[in-house]
Amino acid sequence: METKNIMIVGVGGQGSLLASKLLGRLLLTRGHDIKVSEVHGMSQRGGSVVTYVRFGDKVYSPIIDKGQADYIVSFELLEAARWTEYLKPGGTIVTNTQQINPMPVITGAASYPENLVAKMEAKGLNVDAIDALKLAEEAGSAKAVNIVLMGRLSKCFDMPLEDWMTAIEHSVPEKFLELNKKAFTLGRNA
Repeated sequence: METKNIMIVGVGGQGSLLASKLLGRLLLTRGHDIKVSEVHGMSQRGGSVVTYVRFGDKVYSPIIDKGQADYIVSFELLEAARWTEYLKPGGTIVTNTQQINPMPVITGAASYPENLVAKMEAKGLNVDAIDALKLAEEAGSAKAVNIVLMGRLSKCFDMPLEDWMTAIEHSVPEKFLELNKKAFTLGRNA
């Protein structure tokens, strides 16, 4: 199998590490070689967080270069737009439509860009945008945006739903299991 590349991007505290952990568990149980690399930056202060997940028969490096990502999963709309140059032709961006103001917007030095989904689509990019925050809240917690987006991403892969659910069971504490399964299902069916 050719190596597949997934970038998970967002803002610190949104759960990108749990999402990459879930993906890692799923892909290992499916027999893939997998490499994961996390770049935190100023994540504790609301800065960008990027996680690379690469899998296939044999993966030698965890890093994804520009133009190589098969999928970009974005927890925040501006982060999706920020990383588009990493998407390969024919790749897909799965993004939350939520907007989290970066520091320049908060201080009034800049405005949050408008119509980002339309702008990305105008570049010929395949964008799957959903209101993951609304679905996470429907599942029971705004913190479940990451799992909603994993549910949406799951539609891009030919892997049994049971395998995804098992990965969730092994990735989240038992007291949050039903909430996360519901969030995943809402994302998958959105």
